[in-house]
Amino acid sequence: MKSYRKELTFHLPKRIGFVNVTAEVEAAVRESGVAEGLCLVNPMHITASVFVNDDERGLLADFERFFEALVPHEPVRSWRHNDTGEENADAHVKRQLMGREAVLAITAGRLDLGPWEQVFYGEWDGRRPKRVLVKIIGE
Repeated sequence: MKSYRKELTFHLPKRIGFVNVTAEVEAAVRESGVAEGLCLVNPMHITASVFVNDDERGLLADFERFFEALVPHEPVRSWRHNDTGEENADAHVKRQLMGREAVLAITAGRLDLGPWEQVFYGEWDGRRPKRVLVKIIGE
């Protein structure tokens, strides 16, 4: 069985943002030489997410609006975690709700995604570099 590891780095300028990483993950699958297997994509930070969804216009803005309404950043003093001096408690909760990682099938050397599925990096506490692990195993 083959194993391949690659790190992607993102530095989003705002606190919340999303990046379509499908092309980068597809490139890693090609580099791996794996024809049949699995690809794990996960952020190596507790305030970020990786998820699969559509890249339809407005949808990412809807996610931001929804999560900010459900788990608002302000007032920061309303979150116990922020008593530590940090101001990112909401980012931890948003990550928990959106999820941590995506596990994707590889078939015939390509990501086996549905017709509209794309892979996204979701940032909940940005403004600094963060890493995403792409781990591929298979034959």
